[in-house]
Amino acid sequence: QVQLVESGGGKVQPGGSLRLSCAASGNIVSINVMGWYRQAPGKERELVAAITSGRDTAYANSVKGRFTISRVYAKNTVYLQMNSLKPEDTAVYYCNVQLGPGLEVWGQGTLVTVSS
Repeated sequence: QVQLVESGGGKVQPGGSLRLSCAASGNIVSINVMGWYRQAPGKERELVAAITSGRDTAYANSVKGRFTISRVYAKNTVYLQMNSLKPEDTAVYYCNVQLGPGLEVWGQGTLVTVSS
């Protein structure tokens, strides 16, 4: 069984920064993709950013140039550095880890609130 522990959420003013982290532990053989999704009130969950085992990255258009995803492979940890935050970035952010075909684990979610 694999567990994910997220941290780093909170409230920040527009233009501010936050860094989210997600550490995976447990019976891990390998991790293919680590990523972050978010879900705002009344909206569907959407992909924010992802990074593969080969260090390829993908970002939602709405966060390109503002968010950076990184990964420490030896620690099975993924980070999301969020800069120039906007009120529309307010959401619950979820870590997602893909262990293989059809095998994925979700974190419990961490709330990010961008408000003055």
